Amino acid sequence: MTLGEALARPTIPVPVAGRLFFGLGRNAAYDAAKNGDIPTIKIGGRIMVPVAPLAEKLGLKTAFGRAA
Repeated sequence: MTLGEALARPTIPVPVAGRLFFGLGRNAAYDAAKNGDIPTIKIGGRIMVPVAPLAEKLGLKTAFGRAA
């Protein structure tokens, strides 16, 4: 997934957010999410990253949501 594709989605998996936005590996991304450095929501049994709040925090624009 590219950064542009991620910014067009409402949520993305934690490892993808860690890699695209921070250059983190899988374990480091989950650690950052656990510590609250990456915002997350739980959907069923999955932990996902809402793209709009993260993009807003980083000064990026999304195709929808608060950062648009």
